[in-house]
Amino acid sequence: MKVLFSGGAVYSTANRQFEMADILAEDGVITKIAAHISADGAEVVDCTGKYILPGLVDVHTHGRAGFDFNEIDEAAVMTMRQSYAKAGTTTLMATLASAEPESLDNSIKVINAQRDIKPGTATIAGIHLEGRYLNPGRRGAHAPQLLAPLDPVELKSYLDKMMPLPIHVSAAVEMENGDAFIKCACGCGATVAMVHSDATYEQTRHAVEMGVRSFSHTFNAMKPVHHREPGNAVGSLLSDECWSEFICDGEHLNPAIVKMAARCKPADKFMLVTDSMAAAGCSDGNYSIAGLPVIVKNGRAVNEEGALAGSTLDLFKAITNTMAFCGLPLEEVIPFATSNPAAMLGISDVCGQIRLGCRADFILIEDKENPAIASVWCSAVRV
Repeated sequence: MKVLFSGGAVYSTANRQFEMADILAEDGVITKIAAHISADGAEVVDCTGKYILPGLVDVHTHGRAGFDFNEIDEAAVMTMRQSYAKAGTTTLMATLASAEPESLDNSIKVINAQRDIKPGTATIAGIHLEGRYLNPGRRGAHAPQLLAPLDPVELKSYLDKMMPLPIHVSAAVEMENGDAFIKCACGCGATVAMVHSDATYEQTRHAVEMGVRSFSHTFNAMKPVHHREPGNAVGSLLSDECWSEFICDGEHLNPAIVKMAARCKPADKFMLVTDSMAAAGCSDGNYSIAGLPVIVKNGRAVNEEGALAGSTLDLFKAITNTMAFCGLPLEEVIPFATSNPAAMLGISDVCGQIRLGCRADFILIEDKENPAIASVWCSAVRV
């Protein structure tokens, strides 16, 4: 099947700008990008007056559309995939919070069964394990009884079940056995992030030297910054070789903190994530994350202790928020939710950019100063 996207302004990640071009997709994959493409027998999508963005990539999302990846069946995952796509997220890492081993095993089995490409729906690239291996002092909304010490042998058993890659593991690696834990994950090809951590700045830098590649929801569930002990938040900002996640919903981070972070991090290492939970895309009410009660009011999700428990954020909204918070144009922010997370996971050859060989996952908008989604395409099929 051939689909020709004609007459639009196509985003170039390499040049950080929109350039007039046509895009030809065959069987859901981009095969040609050029001016005035002719393709006999192709379905033509008139993109005149529209801007074409890469589909968004969310590496940290626990769920949406009323479902949580910790409590799912295949029908629920398909509903979620459709909902993610409608909101502009065309690739995601299904993120698992702390849970009992049997629950994690079931989620891994169901997610792996839904990692195929279904045109018109979001693609689940892999699994992000953000559960169990957290510092109890920075556990956030994770239940204390579900936490576990860093155990490389146990981790290896989970990694084997989560294959194939990509797999992303977030943990408080400053705890005992942290070096062996990082070595185990990296040895299996997984990427490792520091999360829910009370690490000092020196411990953070050591973890980076051992192989930590990114920092989950920077500033949240981290040691507060102090001028004599900068902690892992400053470690995240100053580790130029690592990617740093930010939840830009206006709740998790003050806009001034986002602006400061954008000035500190290299532009290709700044990542937007949602950390979304089941209520994303839904109305206010009572929900859960990893089986724990969550109350959502005015879009703000908190647990019974009053702690933030994920978000109801859409990744496209995170883009427009970041534009407003930092005074940046759309062209500078797009990579934060597309090519940067894809590069962190090592999947830039299939998503995150509009280039030859990548899936034809696009968002079409009509106004780049005040962007709003006009349509979404996954593998060249309209959502």
